[in-house]
Amino acid sequence: MKLFFQYCSYGFGNCYILGSEEQSKAAIIVDPGSMEKNTLDTIENNNFDLKAVLITHDHLSHVRGLRTLKRIYNAEVYAVNQTIMDIKTNMVKDGDFFNIEEFLIEVISIPGHSSDSVVYRIGNLLLTGDVLTAGLVGSTASAYGTTTQMNKLRSRLLSPPGDFFVLPGHGPPSTLEAERRFNADIFRYEENRTKRPVFKVDV
Repeated sequence: MKLFFQYCSYGFGNCYILGSEEQSKAAIIVDPGSMEKNTLDTIENNNFDLKAVLITHDHLSHVRGLRTLKRIYNAEVYAVNQTIMDIKTNMVKDGDFFNIEEFLIEVISIPGHSSDSVVYRIGNLLLTGDVLTAGLVGSTASAYGTTTQMNKLRSRLLSPPGDFFVLPGHGPPSTLEAERRFNADIFRYEENRTKRPVFKVDV
C-alpha cells in the first residue's frame, strides 16, 4: 500500500490517498477538502483507479472538493450521513467492516466534535479526522460533547492494545502511543475529571 499526503489550501486540512501496489491499482481518498492539481496529479501519475471516498465528518474543510472530484471520478462515497454536498453516500456506522478491493476498512464512531465523526482504521493506519490530532482532541460545543468524545476515545482507541499511525484531519501525523503518553488535552481532561467534587446529601 502506498500512502500520499495532500494539503488542502481550503480550511488548511489534510487529505490522504491510499493506493494499491497490486495490479488493480485501486485507490481510496479520505476527506477531499479541496480538489487541487497536486491531488489530481497524484492519482493520475500513479495510474490509480479511484474506487472510494471516505468522509470522516461533513465539515466543509473536509468535503468541499467532493463535487469536483465526483465530476472526474466515478468513486463511491462512504459517510455516516445519507448525503454529503447533495451527493448520495454509502452509509456507515460504528463497528462496520467493509472492503474496497484489497483494503479492509473498520469504522469507529467517536461523536463529540460533530455528531457524525468517525475514525477509519485501515491496517495500522487511523484516519482520525478532527477527533484526534497531534497533542489535541477535537473541539466540542458542550461539556456533554466533550465527555462523550473522551469516553469513546478511551474505550475505542486508547485502551485497546497495539500501536498505530494517527493521520489527522489537520496538523502533523502522530502515533497512538505518543497520544496515549503525551496528548495534553487528554491529560487535562483526566486531571479535571479527578478533581470534580463529589456532593453527598444526608437523608
